Amino acid sequence: MPSNKKKFENSLIQCITEHKESIYRLAYSYVRNKEDALDIVQDSIHKAFANAESLKNPDAIKSWFYRIVVNTSLDFLRKQKRVQVVDEETLEAYSQGTSDSYHDIDLERALEELPVKYRSVVVLRYFEDLKIEEVSEVLNENINTVKTRLYQALRVLRVKLNDKSTMEV
Repeated sequence: MPSNKKKFENSLIQCITEHKESIYRLAYSYVRNKEDALDIVQDSIHKAFANAESLKNPDAIKSWFYRIVVNTSLDFLRKQKRVQVVDEETLEAYSQGTSDSYHDIDLERALEELPVKYRSVVVLRYFEDLKIEEVSEVLNENINTVKTRLYQALRVLRVKLNDKSTMEV
């Protein structure tokens, strides 16, 4: 019979394997650099294995690991004190290349202009398809705080994108 530590390790490996693209995208959404995102994922995996005992509920392993990725990304940004702007060609080079997907560069720029606390909520909710409760767990915030930030972020994005479309007319 496997020990609790072994069960945790197996569950973590399964979680990382199943969600590897989402985990990478989450890190990349913060740092906008392939190598930095890969470093963040690697650091996050190391931190997860090193802090296995901090996971109280094994059923919440995905949101627990996403929180580690978010915190590692934010730590990286604080250390680097830089935010990279990525041009469309670079984004296309890293995209998965599926024919039906495209990048809305206006949306991407508007997202980059949002403060991190708002961008995190939008990215986790709509790009990583997490439920509000899961976003709350990942960000370690109250559900109502997440809802408020999401509402405010969407309102700001709507204004920015409407302003952009009226400027083009």
